[in-house]
Amino acid sequence: MNFSVGDLDVNFQLSIFAAMLERVPGLVAVRALETGKLIYVNETGAKMLGTDNYASLEQVMDQNKLGISVGKVLPDADRFIPEERVLKNVLGESFAGVYEEIFLKHENKDYCFFRITDVLSDRRYKQQLNKELERFGALFDYASIGILVANKQGEIVLINGFALQQFGYTRGELIGQKVEILIPQRVHHRHVSHREKYNADPQSRPMGIGLDLYAVRKDKTEFPVEISLSHYSNEEGDFVIAYISNITERKKAEERVEKLYSELEEMVEDRTIKLRKALEELEASKEELTLALGKEKELGDLKSRFVSMASHEFRTPLSTILSSAFLVKHYDSEKDQPIRNKHIQRIVNNVSLLTDTLNDFLSVGKIEEGKVQIRSAEFDIEEHFNTIIQEIQGIVKEKQVIRYKHTGEKTLVLDPSLIKHVALNLLGNAIKFSGSDGIIEMETIKEKDKFTLIVKDNGIGMSQEDQQHLFERFYRGSNVSNIQGTGLGLHIVHKYSEMMNGSILCNSELNKGTTFTIIFPIDNENISY
Repeated sequence: MNFSVGDLDVNFQLSIFAAMLERVPGLVAVRALETGKLIYVNETGAKMLGTDNYASLEQVMDQNKLGISVGKVLPDADRFIPEERVLKNVLGESFAGVYEEIFLKHENKDYCFFRITDVLSDRRYKQQLNKELERFGALFDYASIGILVANKQGEIVLINGFALQQFGYTRGELIGQKVEILIPQRVHHRHVSHREKYNADPQSRPMGIGLDLYAVRKDKTEFPVEISLSHYSNEEGDFVIAYISNITERKKAEERVEKLYSELEEMVEDRTIKLRKALEELEASKEELTLALGKEKELGDLKSRFVSMASHEFRTPLSTILSSAFLVKHYDSEKDQPIRNKHIQRIVNNVSLLTDTLNDFLSVGKIEEGKVQIRSAEFDIEEHFNTIIQEIQGIVKEKQVIRYKHTGEKTLVLDPSLIKHVALNLLGNAIKFSGSDGIIEMETIKEKDKFTLIVKDNGIGMSQEDQQHLFERFYRGSNVSNIQGTGLGLHIVHKYSEMMNGSILCNSELNKGTTFTIIFPIDNENISY
């Protein structure tokens, strides 16, 4: 409840009394010295005097029931006169109070501003204030964190005991010093600019976000810190509060954790590498095992097919040899010589067949074991192939003819032994699968960068399906079941040609014959004799 008269404008009232009403307990009032009239009293004051009626208050003041003398002569300006008095309220009841007044002028008029607090309330107020100060002192001095207060110029004005202990200084050594005394020399210039920026826009926040901060002791040793900033202002100016935490132990713990984490990472990486290596070895072992199992299965199939084939291919020639040998014994007269010659030739032919079969098996075995080596040498092409034709004449059918021609240079540098095996197998197949009056053509062509061997017959030929399996071991065409053979000849031709970097082409049609063309590249720069 406020009472006012128009002698004092509203803005002036607010500017004077707002702060007093907020901060000070008790009665606050203003009198005009010229008239002695009460022009303001606050709500708390009215309650102290026992009334909220303005007329009653005027009566109390006019009759001087409060025991306050009203002078009309303005004393020295701004003079406070605090004193303890026995005062009375509206009801005439006495109470002990403290009286303070101040004289002031406004628009050439004199006023007396006075405050009255009862002694008990004043004492309680002061006691409460002292307790708050004690609590603040205890909080400040016994806090387990460093607390430092600096003014706008960066000078230390307050510092608690914990901070002094952290930095190794006495209070007298730091009060009045710049805060940079507690910061490493290498960052002084940066800190001054940061401090000025903070003073321009102060706010509560951590200091050095994202940075590693260090403080320096009196003995110049450094230690890691975390700093939080706050600020306040009073009639003396603007101040910054810094809360300083020594995080040395936490840093050590973080370093230990980081070290352990690094060691763990290394251990995991090492284990990962070992595991990866083990998996690779396992995968390699798996591949080797799969390859070994494949080879074992292949070997099993090879053995099975060999036994099946050998039982057929060996039995027939052996039976023929045995029967012919038995019959030769019975034709012992001179007139039986033609018959003996016939059986002897049968024996020779079948022995030759068995020899070729065994040679095929030996060749495949050497190829699979990697024992076949290329031994290149220079030889006369026509002479070499004519010799091959002479050697194979023993198995040529009665009216079959082998025609041979050569084109190009006379000499060649390749492995003559492997070339011979290739030619013999191709000629042997042409002889077997051609009719008794068939013509077999063989042609060799020597060019600058390649050598070509062509063997052509007009025999039974091959289907397209059979041609897809042409070079597989033991594979025989569907139309040759009644013709003896191991199914290894073309496999050997393919392997030997491949070893000499040759490529094979086959052109065949059922009942129209087959043509094999093998092309061997010639590297003239690497020819050695």
